[in-house]
Amino acid sequence: MLLFVSLVFTVALLAGLVVGIILVRKPNGTRMPTPDSTLPSPAPRVLDALTQRALLIGLLALLMLIPLVFVDGIVSERADRYREVLGDIARTWGQAQTLAGPVLVVPFTEASVVEEAVVDDDGNASTARRTVRRQQVAHFLPNTLELDVTLSDQIRERGLFSALVYDADIALEASFHPVRVESLSDTLETFHWDRAWVAVGLSDTRAINDVSGFSWNGESRTLSPGTRTSALPAGFHAPAKVAEDRAHTLEMQLSAKGSGSFHFAPFGKTTRVTLRSDWPHPSFQGSALPNDHEISDAGFTADWSVPHLARNYPQRWVGDREQDLFEFTAGVSLFETVSLYSQVTRSVKYGLLFIGLTYLTLLIFEIALVRPLHPVQYVLVGVALSVFFLMLLALSEHLGFLPAYVSAATVTILMIAAYTGAVLRSAKRGVGIVVLLTGLYAILYSLLQLEDYALLLGIALLVGVIATLMLVTRNLHRGEPVEAAA
Repeated sequence: MLLFVSLVFTVALLAGLVVGIILVRKPNGTRMPTPDSTLPSPAPRVLDALTQRALLIGLLALLMLIPLVFVDGIVSERADRYREVLGDIARTWGQAQTLAGPVLVVPFTEASVVEEAVVDDDGNASTARRTVRRQQVAHFLPNTLELDVTLSDQIRERGLFSALVYDADIALEASFHPVRVESLSDTLETFHWDRAWVAVGLSDTRAINDVSGFSWNGESRTLSPGTRTSALPAGFHAPAKVAEDRAHTLEMQLSAKGSGSFHFAPFGKTTRVTLRSDWPHPSFQGSALPNDHEISDAGFTADWSVPHLARNYPQRWVGDREQDLFEFTAGVSLFETVSLYSQVTRSVKYGLLFIGLTYLTLLIFEIALVRPLHPVQYVLVGVALSVFFLMLLALSEHLGFLPAYVSAATVTILMIAAYTGAVLRSAKRGVGIVVLLTGLYAILYSLLQLEDYALLLGIALLVGVIATLMLVTRNLHRGEPVEAAA
């Protein structure tokens, strides 16, 4: 619907420009008399003057890029400041969170017999055997892993800036197959079942609110900071009583803060995840997209089912050798559709188009009225158009984008229309500028909102402008007066 309205605005603007050309070419209601063929034709002189005038105005339009560059620099500076504030809020509230776990870690002792050459005091050589023992750990990933995650979004403000953050309520259930030790090591001596622990990784542990429940085989366990395994750089752990040839279960309720995104690592042989939030703009990311999702104005729900064959690390391994447990993650980013500063930056990119179309209209008016404008007057109009973007930036930080856009556009349109009407001494031409700029600002707003169709609408406007210029200049080669060129 918005695309249709935008196209209608574009067609109406171009049609109005053509009608304006037709009207202003007959300022007194009649065509200018055709010059007597016996007299020298003034067309070459007039055309030379028109060419010089057009080149001068084109140069002035290009010079207006200078204030636009300054405006773009100011917008970039404010956007950088905004990103700094977002980073500060994330550091104090909570970073993007990645949940990885659980991992069952069981220490064991390896014993190997080593033969050594021994020389006694008499110089006789013999072979002696001794037993060398080494402490190792075995890592086991769960057979099934189920996560139920609810993200509750919040807006945190600091000065003029606001940041989107969330509270994550996580329910985790995991089951482990009976631990099989036969194939772990050929030199296995003793498994230390009483010293086992279970570790859960969380990327930003500073943002943990509460762990309301952590039970191993139905028994509550006390958590300690750190994972005690290099495979998970950040997180927490708890002692786990492990019995050989017995299945084990883990249940956990965790509440943590975060910002930006939430991801999980599919540690289970089968991993099922349900993630929901009341934020209506999710951006699903990572190595796997959800199998099913629903998105509405009230929020979204997404479900993943990931088999262990989708990742590259095994279900169990021995030792602290490096395992990239984060090479496969999936999740969601709480996406902000279009940020304020990106909208202002995109609008500045259309500044030259605004200035060029406005200058073209003024050139048509001054030719029709045979009242050339001073270059300084063109410059002032261009500066006023550039100041619009500064007003938009300043007001949007306080009012929001749409009210700021309407306010800045209204001030700019009225200021330029009043100035143009006074310079041309024609209220009708002032009204024409109002119509032109209103249409331009309406189209620009549509371009900023239609992310998927912005290029299409921009190309349509550009083609329309080129077609209009062709219509205006179609008779220049015939040697007719400029007023009749349209």
